[in-house]
Amino acid sequence: MAKKVNIQPLGEYVLVEPAKSNTKTASGIVLPDTSEEKPQEGTVVAVGDDKKIKVKAGQKVIYSKYSGNEVRIGDVEYLLVKAEDILAVVK
Repeated sequence: MAKKVNIQPLGEYVLVEPAKSNTKTASGIVLPDTSEEKPQEGTVVAVGDDKKIKVKAGQKVIYSKYSGNEVRIGDVEYLLVKAEDILAVVK
């Protein structure tokens, strides 16, 4: 089920909540914050009103590595990405 937020993307924009990045390696080594790569996967929270958008709230998606604008709503950090920067839906 998708989260309810008080923001509605416009046009071709999609609001995504990025997945949490790993802070440990598979062998148990704790990684510092500076070594973290930004995730490229997240959950769609809201979509704009453009007819070309093919994703819906609640879907897990993969998006371009350097796309989007970071937006903080309350304590949660989201990403506003263009629909064309969404590369795939994770099933």
